Amino acid sequence: MFWANWEWLVAGLLGAVISSAEIIARYRDEPDNALRTWPSVLYMLVNALASVATLILIQAFNWTFGISDPMLVGWAQVVVAGFGAMAILRASLFTVQVGDEAVPIGLKRYLDVLLAAVDRAVDRKRAEERGKAVGEIMENVSFEKAYQALPAYCLALLQNLPQEDQDQLGKKIGILFNSAGINPRVKSLLLGIALMNLVGENVLRAAVKNLGRDLEMDPILPPDLEN
Repeated sequence: MFWANWEWLVAGLLGAVISSAEIIARYRDEPDNALRTWPSVLYMLVNALASVATLILIQAFNWTFGISDPMLVGWAQVVVAGFGAMAILRASLFTVQVGDEAVPIGLKRYLDVLLAAVDRAVDRKRAEERGKAVGEIMENVSFEKAYQALPAYCLALLQNLPQEDQDQLGKKIGILFNSAGINPRVKSLLLGIALMNLVGENVLRAAVKNLGRDLEMDPILPPDLEN
């Protein structure tokens, strides 16, 4: 029967898993929220259907890849279909020059549209939550005390953060430090957002809690006590 073909099911699952890995890579701080948006579901569905369609073509042409064992042939066809569909969907047939921009023509362009929709959906879903979270976490944090210690501590908590990401964070912090026109409170919030994007909300919250008073703003004394 149509739905009894386990190879189609496995190929579809493989395509969905591959596409979900793409989404997770884009939203490492909150991958679960990204995967629960409708554009993400549609993106994974498109990749799953493409894998199934590729498998159907492979089976129709009876490509065995030089393998004689029927079971091994089935698994080989499934794997090739899953990864082959990924390559087909992301390929551009040709490019068209529109002004100064080279526009790729092919299925990749439609996938890019879906990924852009995922970006917007995740941003809308997370914007308010992230605003509240960073305001709470960085409420009493002094930028002058935190801009070196807090990033260093957060990075030390992570074991496999790419050097490129660390360098980009350093550049962002440098820009904040040299922006004399930005209020220190706003700098503190922007520092929190930059770190949250990289390490996630839970790691940032734990780091601020552990560093505690070392990051806190100095109390503002009444005028009559300043002297």
